[in-house]
Amino acid sequence: MAHDEGKNEYSVVDALNAVLADSYALFLKTKNYHWHVSGPRFRDLHLLFDEQALQIMASTDLIAERVRKNSAATLRSIGDIARRQTIKDDDAANVTAEAMVRNLAADNRVLVEQLRVAKAAAEAQGDIATSGLVDGWVDEAEQRIWFLEATAA
Repeated sequence: MAHDEGKNEYSVVDALNAVLADSYALFLKTKNYHWHVSGPRFRDLHLLFDEQALQIMASTDLIAERVRKNSAATLRSIGDIARRQTIKDDDAANVTAEAMVRNLAADNRVLVEQLRVAKAAAEAQGDIATSGLVDGWVDEAEQRIWFLEATAA
């Protein structure tokens, strides 16, 4: 779809680029926690965080390709991600395992809200392909939240 077809397209690609930026931010935060988790639950959380990071990273190419299929440009750099992300980085040292679990659950909720915005934009535009893909990404994020909350002490 060409950009001259209306404002809704801009909103769907903008929404997808926001999801993509937050997906990268969440991926890196999840990997950070994977690398730095410690304590009696180390092994379980280390493996959970790695599994979740891989799932998040797997979605990024699909998100970017949806933007390109809508004839728009997607993210080009770490700086571009930083300008668009709403999920905050965590550079703190000595984050407790429980804080990691809580932070990731909250951040996945932020991503779900971003995905809902993208779905609404896609549906307003009649972009059923994007709308359908978003459903799967929401399901994955909700499963990550469920797993994180189930493991919380």
